[in-house]
Amino acid sequence: MTQTFSLRTTVDSDWREVRDLRLEMIRDMPTAYMESLDEALGRDEAEWRMRGRRGSAEHGIAVVAIDASGRWIGTMAGYVDPTVGALLVGVYVTPDYRGREAGVTDALLGAIETWARTEGDLLTLHVHQHNTRAIAAYQHRGFEATGESIPYNLDTTTNELEMVKSF
Repeated sequence: MTQTFSLRTTVDSDWREVRDLRLEMIRDMPTAYMESLDEALGRDEAEWRMRGRRGSAEHGIAVVAIDASGRWIGTMAGYVDPTVGALLVGVYVTPDYRGREAGVTDALLGAIETWARTEGDLLTLHVHQHNTRAIAAYQHRGFEATGESIPYNLDTTTNELEMVKSF
C-alpha cells in the first residue's frame, strides 16, 4: 500500500489537534490511557499546549501521523522514566488506518524506536491486560512481556502489563 500520510513531531501550536485526538483516543478505547474522558475534558489550553510541546521535549518525543487531507490519524509518544528508561506511551491509530497494510502503526513505532535508541537499548511500555489486540500487535513487533504488572490507575482491580523491546 502506498503511504498516504506523513509523520512529524508535535509543537505548542498543535494544542487543538492534540486535544481532539486525545479525546478520540479515550472515547475509542477508555481503558488504554491513564486518564478518564472527564479528566481530559477538564484540561485547559495551557495543559494541551504543554502536551503539544512534548514533540520537542528533552528526553522525550511525541509523533503524529497526518493523512493527505490534514486529519490526524495516529500518535505515539515517549519519555525517559527514571526507573525503566525509554517508555512508550499514548499509542493510538484511528480505526480507518489500523492494520499492517495501512502502515501507520509501524511508521509511528519506527519514529519512537529511533528516538528510544538515543536514550538506551530498551523500549518499555505498559498495556492494559484486557487489550488483547494491542498486546498481540506489540508481540508481533518484537515486544515481550516481562511478567511485571502495575495496577491500572482508573480501575485497580485490573493491571497494566509491562512489555519491553531490546535494541
